[in-house]
Amino acid sequence: MASFKGIVRNLLDRPGGVPLAPYQKIVKAADARAERVRALGELTAPDMTDLAEFCAVAREAADRTLGLRPYDVQLLGTLALLDGKVAEMATGEGKTLSGAMAAAGYALQGKRVHVISVNDYLARRDAEWMAPFYEALGVSVGWVDQNSTPEERRAAYAGDVTYGPVSEIGFDVLRDRLHTDAQQIVVPAPEVALVDEADSVLVDEARVPLVMAGSTDPGNAVPEMAALVRQLVRGYHYEIDEQSRNVYLTTKGADSVENLLGVQLYDENEPGTLIELNLALHAHALLARDVDYIVRDGKVQLINASRGRVALLQRWPDGLQAAVEAKEALPPSEKGEILDSITIQGLIRRYPQICGMTGTAVAVSEQLGEFYGLKVAVIPPNRPCVRVDEPDRIYPTVPDKDAALVEEIQEVHETGRPILIGTLDVAESENLARLLQRRGLEPVVLNAKNDAEEASIIARAGERGAITVSTQMAGRGTDIRLGEGVAELGGLYVIGSGRHASSRLDDQLRGRAGRQGDPGGSVFFVSMQDDLIIQFVPDERPPAADADGVVRHRRGAYLVGHAQRVAEGVNLEIHRNTWRYTRLLEQQRELILEWRDKVLHGDAASRALATAAPERWASMPEDTRDETARQIVLHAIDNCWTAHLAFLTDLREGIHLRALGRMSPVDEFQREAVAEYKSLQAEVERRSVESFEAAEPDLRRPTATWTYLVQDNPFGTEWDRILKRVSAATRRG
Repeated sequence: MASFKGIVRNLLDRPGGVPLAPYQKIVKAADARAERVRALGELTAPDMTDLAEFCAVAREAADRTLGLRPYDVQLLGTLALLDGKVAEMATGEGKTLSGAMAAAGYALQGKRVHVISVNDYLARRDAEWMAPFYEALGVSVGWVDQNSTPEERRAAYAGDVTYGPVSEIGFDVLRDRLHTDAQQIVVPAPEVALVDEADSVLVDEARVPLVMAGSTDPGNAVPEMAALVRQLVRGYHYEIDEQSRNVYLTTKGADSVENLLGVQLYDENEPGTLIELNLALHAHALLARDVDYIVRDGKVQLINASRGRVALLQRWPDGLQAAVEAKEALPPSEKGEILDSITIQGLIRRYPQICGMTGTAVAVSEQLGEFYGLKVAVIPPNRPCVRVDEPDRIYPTVPDKDAALVEEIQEVHETGRPILIGTLDVAESENLARLLQRRGLEPVVLNAKNDAEEASIIARAGERGAITVSTQMAGRGTDIRLGEGVAELGGLYVIGSGRHASSRLDDQLRGRAGRQGDPGGSVFFVSMQDDLIIQFVPDERPPAADADGVVRHRRGAYLVGHAQRVAEGVNLEIHRNTWRYTRLLEQQRELILEWRDKVLHGDAASRALATAAPERWASMPEDTRDETARQIVLHAIDNCWTAHLAFLTDLREGIHLRALGRMSPVDEFQREAVAEYKSLQAEVERRSVESFEAAEPDLRRPTATWTYLVQDNPFGTEWDRILKRVSAATRRG
C-alpha cells in the first residue's frame, strides 16, 4: 500500500520534479541539532557521511560569518544540489548561499568544485561574499574573470572551490589544449560543476561554441555587396519567409543582380558571389539594429536574446559578422584560423558530476534530462508567493496594444505604485519611453545600451512612483526591494509588453515582483500582430475584439499559448539537431586530447618516432631528442586538428545537398567525419616522421591568438532552413 501511495505521489508531483521527502527528513534532523552546534566554541568540518550534521554546521557557519541564517528551504536546495539535481528556487530565496553550502559540501568530500556563473561580476561578487563562510569550514575559494593573469588563474583553480563565468572557464580549457609544456596547464581535471542560472547556461547557451583562433587576418567585409542589397526591393527582388528566418531572391531579383554584377549567380563552380550576396541580404533584411545588435564604440555588439544584455565576447560566424559590419559601414573585425573550439554543452558534459540552480527549471526539465541526465527538484518558497498574476490583455493590433499599455502605466503611476515594464528588445524599450515622455511621465530606461548603470537603476525600481522600462536584462539576476509605503500600494507592478518566445523568460519577468512574500502584481499586454503570433501561428485567424477593443474570446489566449509552445518546440528541435552534429565532434575532441596528453605528459612521442625512424633517432643527442620528439608530434596533432575543424565546418554547411539524394544529412555527416578522423591519425604520423627527419623542422605556431564565442547563426545552416520550410508546409497542410 505504501509503495502504491508513493507511485501516486510521484505521478501527481510537478512535471520534472523529484520528491523532497528525503531532504526534508535530513533538514528536520539538522534542526534538532541546532542548539548543540550553536553552543560550540569553534566549528570544525563535519564528516560528510552525516548530511544532517553538515547542514547544522553549515547553517551555524553562515550565521556566524555572514550574518545569514539559512532557512529550511535553503537547506533543501543545498541537499538537492549535493544529490546532483537542478534546484528550482524562486527569486529572492537565497540561491547564492544554498550554492555555497553545496559547493562546500562537495569540497569536504574531497571533490574539486567549479561554480559556473554567467558573467564576471557575479563570479567575483559571490566568491568574495561567501569567502568567510568557506574559511570557517576550512575550504579554500578563488575566482577567475577575463582580467585574471595566468598566475591568478592557476592559484584560483588550485582552490577547493573556483568561481568563474562559463566563457572564461571554457577559454582556459581551450588555452590549455594548446600548451606545449605540461607546467603551463592551468585547469585541473574536471570533477564537479555547480551551475548558477542553470537553464540559461545549460539550455539557452548550450549550442554556443567557444573558439580559440590564431594568426591575424584583417577580415573581408564586402561594402560593395552591402550597397547593392540596399537597392533591392522586398516583394519584387526578394521575399522573406513566414518566420523571418530566411530571405531569398525572386527570379527578377536574380536577373537584376546578375546584370549589376556581370556574373552568373548560380555557377556551382564559383559559389563565392552567391554566398556573399546571401550574407549581405540576410544582414540587410533580417538583422535589425537595436534588436539583434547595437553599434557602440565603433563596433557591432550582439545582444543576448535570453538576457537582453550585450554579449561582449560573442560574434556571429565570420561571414555574417563581416556582412553586418559592412552594412553599418564599420571596419571588419579580425578573423583567423580556428585552432580549437568547444560548445558550452560539451564543456559542461566534461564534468563527471553536474548540478545547478535557477528560478525557472521545470519548463526545461525535458532538455535537462535529455542532454545532461539531470532531474529538477522544485524547492518551495520560504514564504508563500502572494503576487497577483492577471490574465493577458489581448488586442487586435500593435497600435491598440501600445495605446492601452501607455494608458495603464499612466493610471497606475498616479497611485504612486512603482512599475517595471519588460520589453522585448532595445528598440521597443526606447520607443515606449518616448510615448511615456509625451504624456509627461519620466521613465528610466534599462537596456543593453546603458547596462553599466544597471545596479543603480534596479536599486531604485521599487521606490514609490518609479517607472522603469527594461529589456530582459531586468528579468533575472536582480533583486528589487520595495520602498517605504510601497507594500500598502500593492507592491511592484510588472507589465510585459509582449510574450517572449520562451515561457521561462515571461516567468523570470513576473518573478521581479512578489519576492519573499512581498505583495506584487503582473500582467502581459499582447497583440495578434506581435512577432510571436505572426512567426509561429501565421495561418490562424484571430478572434474579434469586444466593443472596448480587448480580445476576450478564449481562442485569443489559446493562440498566444500555442504560438509560444510552437516557438519552444522549434528551438528544442534546433538544439537537438545541433547536438546531433556536435556530439561526434566533442567525442573526437576528447580522443585527440587524450592522445595529446599522452604525448605532453609521457613518452608516447619518443616511442612512436624511435620505431618509425630508428636511424634518425639513434643519431640524435640523447639529452634533447625526447623533447624534440614531443614538440614535433604536438605540432602535427595541433595542425591536423585545426584542418579537421575546418573540414567539418565546410561539410556541415554543404551536407543539406545529400537530402536531395534521399540520404540522411546527419548520417552522412557522421560517416564522413569518422573517415576523416581516421585519415587525420595517419596524417599526424606522416607529418611527425617527415618533420623528425628534416634537418630544420618547421614548428612555427600562430604569432597571436584570441578567444571569442560564436553566437548561433540566427538563421541556422541551409539544412536548418530547409527543415523549417518543410515543417511549416506540413503545418499548413
